[in-house]
Amino acid sequence: MTLVEVAVETLRSAVSAEVGGAGRIELCANLDEGGTTPDTELIAAVSARVRIPVVAIVRPRPGGFEYSAVEISSMLDGIARARTLGVAGIVAGVLRPDGTVDVDRMREIVDAAGELPVTFHRAFDATPSLTDALEDAIASGATRLLTSGGAATALDGAEVIAALVDQAHGRITIVAGGGIREHNVRDVIARARVTEIHTRLSAGEELDEARVRGLVEQARDTP
Repeated sequence: MTLVEVAVETLRSAVSAEVGGAGRIELCANLDEGGTTPDTELIAAVSARVRIPVVAIVRPRPGGFEYSAVEISSMLDGIARARTLGVAGIVAGVLRPDGTVDVDRMREIVDAAGELPVTFHRAFDATPSLTDALEDAIASGATRLLTSGGAATALDGAEVIAALVDQAHGRITIVAGGGIREHNVRDVIARARVTEIHTRLSAGEELDEARVRGLVEQARDTP
């Protein structure tokens, strides 16, 4: 059965995602800007309220994915705080000035996460070579990789995602994300051949649990 991860930015939306049948929550701030690190109060409240796994994005600002030493330090501090608040994983991504995966910085993040799994987020889609970036993400110690296959949406990039699934060969879990909704989720799953999908169903407004339920039901019905 396909796991549906839902990105949210409020406690109410997190509860709606769980009630709607989501299998995991990605907790963010500023979803309309691609997601940034949520504050500790929100992480604590969501982790205490919902029973499904909650992963927290650690991203100090919107924009590019090359970070200064000060920003990396703030990310590591954010991971340390999130670990004490009961999260089930960390979501992060760091690139070099040339757009390739910064394996050394990512290893610092993976080390800071300790026993928690780390998802390399869609910074991956900004790299010049997705096949090389996949190997770098694996080398960094990340356990999941969120991607649209370098396309505007996961449906547009479905064949590329499927090729990444083949290349990964079980070494990392490929999560399809980008524009996934109730009307296209079955096509994405079938064409990309993924077992996990990521969706952002709201930004700047509370999430309607019925929207989550509709998408989850479609995902579960995919052969």
